[in-house]
Amino acid sequence: MTWLLTSLNWYIYLLILGVIFYPLTKKIFNRFSFDFAYPFAKTLAIIFVSYTSYVLGTVKILPFNRMNLFLIIGVFTLINYFIARRHSGKWTKSTRPESANNDSGQARMTIIIFEEFLFLASFLFWTFVRSQEPSIRSLEKFMDFGFINSILRSDFFPPKDIWYTPLSINYYYFGHLTGAFLIKLTNIKPAIGYNLILSTIFALGTTQVFSLVANIIKLYQNKVKTLTLIIFGLIGAFLLNLGGNLHTIYAFTTGYSTNNNTVPTPFWKILSRFNPQTYWYPNATRFIPFTIHEFPSYSYVVADLHGHVFDIPFVVLTLAILFLIFTNSKKLISTNFNKFQLISTVFLGFLTAVHYMTNAFDGPIYILLNAVFFLVLFGLSWRFISSFLILTSSFLIFSLPFSSHFTPFITGIGVNCSPEFLTNIGRLGPFLFEKGNCQADPLWMLFVLWGFFWISFILFLIIKNKKQYSNITIQQYNNFLLILFSFGTFLIIIPEFFYIKDIYPAHFRANTMFKLGYQAFIMMGIASVITFFLIKQSKKTIINYLLTTIYVFFLFFVVIYPYFSIPSYYGLLNRPTELDGSKWLEQSYPEDKEIIDYLNKNAKEQPVILEAQGDSYTDYERISAMTGLPTVAGWWVHEWLWRGSSDVVGKRIPDVVELYQSKDLNKTKKLIKKYQIKYIVVSRLEKQKYSELYEAKFSKIAKLVLRSSNGLGALYQIK
Repeated sequence: MTWLLTSLNWYIYLLILGVIFYPLTKKIFNRFSFDFAYPFAKTLAIIFVSYTSYVLGTVKILPFNRMNLFLIIGVFTLINYFIARRHSGKWTKSTRPESANNDSGQARMTIIIFEEFLFLASFLFWTFVRSQEPSIRSLEKFMDFGFINSILRSDFFPPKDIWYTPLSINYYYFGHLTGAFLIKLTNIKPAIGYNLILSTIFALGTTQVFSLVANIIKLYQNKVKTLTLIIFGLIGAFLLNLGGNLHTIYAFTTGYSTNNNTVPTPFWKILSRFNPQTYWYPNATRFIPFTIHEFPSYSYVVADLHGHVFDIPFVVLTLAILFLIFTNSKKLISTNFNKFQLISTVFLGFLTAVHYMTNAFDGPIYILLNAVFFLVLFGLSWRFISSFLILTSSFLIFSLPFSSHFTPFITGIGVNCSPEFLTNIGRLGPFLFEKGNCQADPLWMLFVLWGFFWISFILFLIIKNKKQYSNITIQQYNNFLLILFSFGTFLIIIPEFFYIKDIYPAHFRANTMFKLGYQAFIMMGIASVITFFLIKQSKKTIINYLLTTIYVFFLFFVVIYPYFSIPSYYGLLNRPTELDGSKWLEQSYPEDKEIIDYLNKNAKEQPVILEAQGDSYTDYERISAMTGLPTVAGWWVHEWLWRGSSDVVGKRIPDVVELYQSKDLNKTKKLIKKYQIKYIVVSRLEKQKYSELYEAKFSKIAKLVLRSSNGLGALYQIK
């Protein structure tokens, strides 16, 4: 039960952070009478403490260490204490007069306790699932863990790039910093912390969606029963965090080819009985050839701690804030300009900066979404212009600590299927017209991916005109959902016409569709659950039963996704529990495990190491990833993407070859000095990569500090 004790230790810190930040959460979400948005307190704590330490570390005022994190938390504890004292009288009564008899403090506390148990249950559930295969290996895990380890070794920011010494990371890493904050705060081994971070994000996503859905429904219909709120909140939490798309209909077919060069067979041509052995869960995220269309459930299963995963709880927080602002428009337009508009817009700018620093695509997405809400509220007026200027100014100011060290690696906006006469021009302003870049998606394939949300959208348009949902206040809530559905659809349509240009030739739309579709899934997922509630609360007529049947039919295919994905990746969940993500090394590369453990124990700060350079998504660069120590040259394609040129790593590869194979001691010494190398790794992968490796020279210019117990690995320290 060691995994359980370790998990509970981590959880206690999260619980304390949530309790500390609950007064601020109550102040922000005072209209959420169901629970005062208690689940959002942990996320606010993570954002504010991480951002504060990031800024202070960037300006070299306060090092990023555990003691200073406690100091920052202490300051925020005082702030929340004064907020609680100032508003304690107001919180004894409901903020809505009509709900005063229903929202007693005791009832609300019961809900909060339930939400805390839901968080703990979700956290432990995914921790257990992850314990069945905890390895930090494959896909993007080396990169993500390497970022976290580099941040953990940093006193000040920006953190160093582990795969291109001596430069700093040129990627969006604020989410990784929040993960490093939790690891440093809890003082848990990073290889364990990696997996607990994933479980934390899952639990935050689950409870925040639960709270948001329940509170929106309560504002729709204040007298709705608590049990109903809980049921729909849980449906929303499941849909957003575990649900998939309509691709699971292929579990009822004879199967289709997964070759990327062929278009999948239309499902209606191969329909059969339930045939689960033919279904492969990743196909739901690679259905349209040469594209990516992932969603949270898939991300949790494959366990890459990429920016889009870290941003999930931050995104739900932003949508909750937007709902509060948009449905409180009377307060916004009561005067020409007021304190509420200023503070709320600045806060949205701050959150947008967090999105940008966490997952760069999300910055522009949420600037645009905020602008849409402002446009609906104020029209084309000076209020709209002033709000947008405040939003963008706040975004630029709050993102400055990151953007001052970050160079965007997009080179333009490509036009999909450009007319031939424009391809002769090539470029016009930011727009690129590239010959041969034409991928048109069949409507039926888009429906397989997004059909559930579009069906929900249609059902919402039908149900929102019902008399019981026609008063002015309810219409404002309806407009919020309408924007979520419409904007989500807009994000899905964009890649049909435009794409952000990166380095990938055949997959030129992949990242654009991936990042836009991910946010569309979250937005329309929330709107879809509220739609289900509106249908169920309508008068029981034949039409109502028909709408319910249609919704449940399509919902079925969405909710069965984890039935395939979790067992496929984690088996039958009957393996011994293990949370240490570095354990796989003991079986695959035990000599490297000894080297990594030695460096993690003895290497102070971030000295440069030399290890074999290899391709992306391989086991190469395992030492730098597992230690956070920068190496001379890492994953080539990744650095190519981040730096904009294949020469970045390409020109260093011959130097790495020389360092391992050259018999010229003077040349070797010059290269060691050039890259400021302190440790040299000679292990199994180095010997496989460099067939003429000349290890004897290292004993002449360096000290052997470790020889692995199996004799296959060695670590040298430069004298």
